[in-house]
Amino acid sequence: MLRTLAICGAAALAIAGAGSAAQANPALPGLTNLNFLSYTGTAPKSGFTSNNPTGWTGGNGLIFIATPGDSTVPSSGCGSTYLSTYGCPSTLHVKGGYNEVEADANPGFESGFNYEITGLTPGTTYTLSFYQAASQQRGFANGLNTTEQWIVSLGTGGFTTCLGCGPYNAYYHSNESTYANTDPNASIVATTKMTTAPGGLTDWNYVTINLTADAATQFLSFLAWGNDGTTANLPPIAFLTGVNSPSGLVPEPAALSVLAAGAVALGVVVRRRRKS
Repeated sequence: MLRTLAICGAAALAIAGAGSAAQANPALPGLTNLNFLSYTGTAPKSGFTSNNPTGWTGGNGLIFIATPGDSTVPSSGCGSTYLSTYGCPSTLHVKGGYNEVEADANPGFESGFNYEITGLTPGTTYTLSFYQAASQQRGFANGLNTTEQWIVSLGTGGFTTCLGCGPYNAYYHSNESTYANTDPNASIVATTKMTTAPGGLTDWNYVTINLTADAATQFLSFLAWGNDGTTANLPPIAFLTGVNSPSGLVPEPAALSVLAAGAVALGVVVRRRRKS
């Protein structure tokens, strides 16, 4: 029996965020190709199933493996190649480089993608961290904010969706959809919801989640989820990379502010010394 989870109940799920409890858990083991650099199909930018990233399965629909870049780089997530977006996530300082997943977060146009993990200890809670960002597809901004998040599960099965099975959403004028895992005991977590302004960008943010294994061999699954699961065709675009990566690969706004303030203070000191 499927355990169907309505989006209206997503807030009850464990919300992504670093914490002392998360740090005490072991990292989810056995993952490779976490930056989607290895593939056996066509080069980025291409559809997930055409690119065929090593170790990953699923990913049907409008899900792409893209190179980082800006709007002048056609193969980048925000370049002129479909799907082109209004905003481009900043460059992460990933050792060895990276590619990124770019997914239409309208549940009617995509599916989950999975990585099989072996050697897990049932009942053990593991920590997983990654980077997420969001924007909107060019030509579809209509004055409404969009929301984007990733639904992540660890179970013996993968995600299924039921389009329009949830309550009516007055903001997006569409019924919300629901998601489920074929494993009734799967551990499922929704990341912190991003909110993107019309024609805007939500830049990379680092999230840490906890997932509990219920078998020795399971699938780590990701599902892009936008606009509370509605199928309103705005559409929201979600980005993902740096699975199991450390924090600090992109300067935090607060850190930049501190650096700027320090630079200003240093300039004042230098000027005073010159006057004296």
